[in-house]
Amino acid sequence: MDRLGIRELRANAAAIVRRAESGQRTVITVGGRPVAQLGPVAGVEERPSLDELIARGLVIPPRRGGQPNDDVISVWGNVRLDRLLREVRG
Repeated sequence: MDRLGIRELRANAAAIVRRAESGQRTVITVGGRPVAQLGPVAGVEERPSLDELIARGLVIPPRRGGQPNDDVISVWGNVRLDRLLREVRG
């Protein structure tokens, strides 16, 4: 793992980010003191499902059952939300 001062980071940011993309970690120092670490992001492709988030208690499940409404609704400027909802809901 490399150590790099903040000035060097500013001067070579693009190259250092490319190194992080390839898997290399770099410790960023300020005044010789380590303050941050730059490296690859782990698990970005692994997005939890809604069921997993509910199981962990991070999301509150919907009160009503059924499928979500995937209808596309055109909205123009200066439209009141209550009127739009009344129109959509019938």
